[in-house]
Amino acid sequence: MTRAKAMQFPSIDKDQRRILQRLRKSGPLSRSALSAALEISGTALTRLSRDLLALGLVEEMPDVDVQRRGRPAIPLRLAPRGGYAVGATAHKGLIEIALVDFTGTTIAIHHEATEPIDPRAFAHKIRRITHMLVDRHGLLGQRMLGIGIAVPGPALSLAGDRWAVVDVLPDWRDAPLHDIFSAEMGWPLWIENDANAAAIAEYYLGGLIRDFSSMVILLLGFGIGAGVIVDGRLVRGQFGAAGEIGALFPGDRPRPSPLDLLAVLRAGGCDISSVAEIDFDATDQAPIIETWLDRAARQLEIVCNSAFAWFDPGAIMLAGALPRAILDGLADRLRSAHLVTMFDHRRPPVQVSNLGSSPITLGAALLPIHALSAEI
Repeated sequence: MTRAKAMQFPSIDKDQRRILQRLRKSGPLSRSALSAALEISGTALTRLSRDLLALGLVEEMPDVDVQRRGRPAIPLRLAPRGGYAVGATAHKGLIEIALVDFTGTTIAIHHEATEPIDPRAFAHKIRRITHMLVDRHGLLGQRMLGIGIAVPGPALSLAGDRWAVVDVLPDWRDAPLHDIFSAEMGWPLWIENDANAAAIAEYYLGGLIRDFSSMVILLLGFGIGAGVIVDGRLVRGQFGAAGEIGALFPGDRPRPSPLDLLAVLRAGGCDISSVAEIDFDATDQAPIIETWLDRAARQLEIVCNSAFAWFDPGAIMLAGALPRAILDGLADRLRSAHLVTMFDHRRPPVQVSNLGSSPITLGAALLPIHALSAEI
């Protein structure tokens, strides 16, 4: 993978973005169906699709039934080989890397235990592992769309060059991360808050894009944060700190976060040292977890009500590091709570993510693809 090849980020116009996003939302469509859906003339659609075919971002579906009279309407679809993208994130004691193709399909996920790592060492390790994965999966010579990096903490500027990263990652807070990563990697680069990255993953890979244009994710990760997508666009706010709902729950007080649950369990006599050891089936943990769930759900009621009133989302997703049974317990309590009701009897549509343990890293990998497809 040469640096020149990595920098081939396609240049496309707004209508071409709309075509890509429609195909991502609806699946394969004929040119006439695309023309009608996007209100673009047939002549213009033919020209735009021809350019996307030449770029290798879309392809005609093979094996179309040619037995019908006349020339068949050959559907267009996103081309998996239109490019690949990389996502990376650092946690306490762990780095994670994901590769996805242009359709968003996962090519590889790599986990690696590590000592606390500074940004430069992180960038060097990510570059080395990416080269290894690219070689292993036969991607040499293909278009590399870029890399997305998700960080645990809010932006300190709208430009996204400096971040208030959690203290467990040494020398990350207020460091010029964009400059550090760009200098080491030389690839098109996106840096995003971890909750926003998780929202991107849920929107595309969780299938929400097919049914909804707006959604909210409540990420119970290191602490608690939210990612918001409205009309297909990430909501970042005036200063890049939209979704920082952790501010509603000061760290010196009980809060609905995994670290808080860990502290409650330890205070209750459970001999555990990490969130990974939380187990709803453990007899010594279960009653403590049940009590914590009751309190955490009450705290999250205001979050769900506010998100519902402000953004009218199609879904409010719960995701994060906690076991699925605990997230289900939170969702059940919220659904049975006295949440706000709209005039048409709709209530906050609380759901639990089905993406498992890697939504942040997969969302980071989708950032270059989102930038290429979304109407921004």
